[in-house]
Amino acid sequence: MELRHLRYFVAVAEAGSLTVAAERRLHTAQPSLSRQMRDLEYAVGAQLMVRGAQAIGGRGPSANNRFERSRGASSVSQGEDR
Repeated sequence: MELRHLRYFVAVAEAGSLTVAAERRLHTAQPSLSRQMRDLEYAVGAQLMVRGAQAIGGRGPSANNRFERSRGASSVSQGEDR
């Protein structure tokens, strides 16, 4: 797993959409971002998000916890204080 995968995950979770995160926040192609998210899910061994026609949702009650932990890891890597 690479740190950029966590940054991508945070961007998708905040945007609520793979397409919006790819185009407006990460300036990349949606298929590429989708592949990166699948790679992250494979690396952690769990489905991290539910893909819908219009939006991305969390997966189970611990989805918010995973999102918050990934935000923390992203902040630490960038040298931010939380």
